[in-house]
Amino acid sequence: MRIAVVHNALSRDSAPDEQDVQIQAEAVRAALDNLDHDTLMLTCDLDLKRAQAHLKAAAPDRVFNLVESLAGTGRMIHLFPTLLDAMAQSYTGASAEALLLTSNKVLAKAWLAAAGVPTPAWIGPSDTRRPRTLPPAEPPPARWIVKSVWEHASIGIDAEALVDGHLTGVLVTQLGQRASRLGGACFAEAFIEGREFNLSILDGSQGPQVLPPAEILFEAFADGQPHIVDYRAKWDPDSHQYHHTPRRFAFGPEDRTLLARLEALALRCWELFDLRGYARVDFRVDSAGCPWVLEVNANPCLAPDAGFAAALTQAGIGFDQAIDRIATC
Repeated sequence: MRIAVVHNALSRDSAPDEQDVQIQAEAVRAALDNLDHDTLMLTCDLDLKRAQAHLKAAAPDRVFNLVESLAGTGRMIHLFPTLLDAMAQSYTGASAEALLLTSNKVLAKAWLAAAGVPTPAWIGPSDTRRPRTLPPAEPPPARWIVKSVWEHASIGIDAEALVDGHLTGVLVTQLGQRASRLGGACFAEAFIEGREFNLSILDGSQGPQVLPPAEILFEAFADGQPHIVDYRAKWDPDSHQYHHTPRRFAFGPEDRTLLARLEALALRCWELFDLRGYARVDFRVDSAGCPWVLEVNANPCLAPDAGFAAALTQAGIGFDQAIDRIATC
């Protein structure tokens, strides 16, 4: 099969989270080469007409879509697959509609809540054009965490993103101040104190397969240091958080019911957003053992050192085998 691996174009100023897509693309290309596919690499930027021309010239049977952003923003993640749809070009992963729904975290949370899937309360969004918030939850949570509406990879997440639940005035100020640093729009979500889990899903001929669940551990954190996977934990190898937030896959029998609940919710999210290829659902579990869906990631990182690849290893699925399933399902 002739497969074009397409990722977003990078620049000298691209942040570490953006540069990671190059690692993903090279790993995917190597896997496809090992599988004897005819593989070529292309990039996409805001010049969609140029991307269209390159695809027409290449005439691939399928596009392996790794475009995570355009012009450095995740807000436009759905534009490239929309172009592919207009070209009637087959491609991997989630549809343009699913990428739009899941990448806008507030929109995704509204869909989750409407479907009865537990997701933490939120207020917002607030953006740089028209600061706006909804009435705060009653009673307010112990703490809020301010997040970007569109950007993923923990962009903008740090200790200062946490606000005491009763400080409504401070929260509104934070939303206004942080919007410009968070892709132009942000919101506040009730912060769930507790455990954090990631569940990866891989498509296949028998339908979606939930891979072994991973729990993120917060080791040797100082008293009062929030248990969050912030930007430094993901992208700064010189930080304490980077080296003290490992994932674990081994659980005792006391977690059996919880893990079954997480798996069922992950599959519910897959169905709700009509996902395909691969995905990851992120959870927090509160002190009462109740799970809450934080985000649905329709195109999780495929780098060999990322969580999706680690879950594949735990499931006994080779990386090349997984890429083949994504490319051909």
